[in-house]
Formats: sequence, C-alpha cells, structure tokens
Amino acid sequence: MAHRFPVREIARQAGVSEATVDRVLHGRPGVRPGTALQVEQAIAELDAQRTQLRLSGRQFMVDVVMETPRRFSTLTRRALEAELPALRPAVLRARYRVAERWPPGGLVAELDGIVRRGSHGVLLKAPDVPEVADAIGRLARARIPVITFVTDVPDSLRLAYVGLDNRAAGATAAYVIGHLVAGRPGRVLITTSGDDFRGESDREHGFAATLGEIDPGRPTTTVTSDGLDETSARRVGGVLSMYDDVVAVYSVGGGNRGILRAFDDAGRDCAVLVAHDLTPDTVELLRQGRIGVVLHHDLRADLRDAARALMGFHGALPEFRPQPASVAVVTPYNLPAR
Repeated sequence: MAHRFPVREIARQAGVSEATVDRVLHGRPGVRPGTALQVEQAIAELDAQRTQLRLSGRQFMVDVVMETPRRFSTLTRRALEAELPALRPAVLRARYRVAERWPPGGLVAELDGIVRRGSHGVLLKAPDVPEVADAIGRLARARIPVITFVTDVPDSLRLAYVGLDNRAAGATAAYVIGHLVAGRPGRVLITTSGDDFRGESDREHGFAATLGEIDPGRPTTTVTSDGLDETSARRVGGVLSMYDDVVAVYSVGGGNRGILRAFDDAGRDCAVLVAHDLTPDTVELLRQGRIGVVLHHDLRADLRDAARALMGFHGALPEFRPQPASVAVVTPYNLPAR
C-alpha cells in the first residue's frame, strides 16, 4: 500500500499498534477487515492533513465521532480540514469515526475505546441518551474533554456545546413557513431523523411554539425517519397517503431529495420546503426552486470555537466557553459565494 508517512504516525492516527499497521501495509494475515479499513482511512486522513504534520508547536489529537448522514459528515470533515491550518498557537489533527447509524452499542464502544487509547478531546454528534451521557462521563474522568456538536447532550459532563441555537432555528422556520403559506389552508409536515437527538427536538419544539403563536390552528404532523433519502421518501409518502392537505414541510433532519420524491410520486405540490445546512444537495435544490429557504450557520466558526474550548481546557489558550450560534436565512438570491 503506497503511502508517505511513518508507521508511527499512521498507528497514532488509526489508534492501533505499529505492528498492526505494519501487517496491513505488507498484506500479512492476522488483521480483521475493519482494522485494515481503519489503517487505510488513517492514511487518507493524514494525506488530507499533511500540512499539519509539517508544523511545529504543541500538538493535539482530536477524535471526531458522529452519528449522521454521510452528506453532513462530509461537510463537517471539509470544514474542519479547511480550518485546521489557521488554528494557533497549537497544531490540531483529527481522527474520524463516523457512521450513518451505529450498530447497538457501537457508538458507546467507540467512545470507551478512546478512553483506552487516549485523546486530547472528542468532538461528538450523538443521541441524547443515558448510555452516551455515561460514556461522556468516563471520558471526562479520564481528562478527555468532550465537546458536543450540532446536537447537545446537556445532562452530561461534556465540556461545551458548539452549534446552532436550535430552538431559535425552529422558531425561524415557523416564522418563514407561517408567512409564506398565510391565507392558504393546509397542514405542515415536520420531518425529523430521530427522537433521541436533542438538537432536532429543540428545533421541533421551537417550531411548534412559534407556529402556534403566528398561525394558530394550523394543523401539523411529525414523521420520524433517519435523515436518509430512501427512508424519508417512504415515510413521507405514507403521510401523504393519509392527508391530502399538506402544503409545507419543515425538514428538521434532512432527507430532502426523498421528501420531494414522495411529493412527486404522489403527484402533489409542496408549496414551501424549509431545510437545514448548505450541502451540495440543498444548494442545487434551492437554485432549482424545489427548496424555498435553507437555514444555515457557519460550520467553520463552530469548529473554531470547539478548537478554542479544547485548547483552553489544556492551557494553550485562556479558558473559553462557546455560545450557541445564530441562524442565517438563505434564499436563491443570497447564496454565499462558496
């Protein structure tokens, strides 16, 4: 396997022994397929972060652990790797452990593995459930700070939360939809990607409270998916077969192409779709007029805040506590240049 990095650096990035890396590089037996994949991924990560390897200064290794659709983990990875060279006075490197859906116990096992192998910090997007909160506690007691990202686990020993003010984002979505469909009867559909994600729950509650204030009596229906297009198409299609009055959708958790496919398959019009995050998909759909508004915030700013909190914990900067970010309302007419 071609590479340009010392075995020691690959082992550190992959979180395995140097002997294991040597066996993978030379194609020798005795390595599980998943471990071999970790080594291959580590080499790819080192290649993406090669600028960081050349820098001198105090070094921190950060583990990025996420349960999220691939489109968002890709967005996060690109944002972090664009931000890494500007983070000073220290040098940060990242290891990624991401899945669209972790198997039962898999996410907690990954967090416990970080306790054993060591880390300078964890950036975590995970469900707000007791077992995750317990794992965060074990990391904190091992002096490994956890920063929750996008969605919080507030009743835990996490160091800080970085990301949107999700309740305010949901209220903003209600304001937009309430005014765009004012005077037009019909139901608003709310789609989420899981009951256990605190960020999505906060968005939904903010949406419901504000819509009730500005458009009282407007019926709503919530459907839970997994944020993936296929599942979203199936679940939304089921709702459309039950209700013939859906005029707007607040897509809390993604799966936007699947949502629109369900409307197309039913021969129905979605008057307004409000979605989150400027991914390549949402940008294309916004330009096509299939999405009305995208609620967006600066991921790179979130990641800068996470890095400052991490460096503050380790004494490389003054102590820093991030504040939740505000949301930007993006239409086809004010898309950012990049």
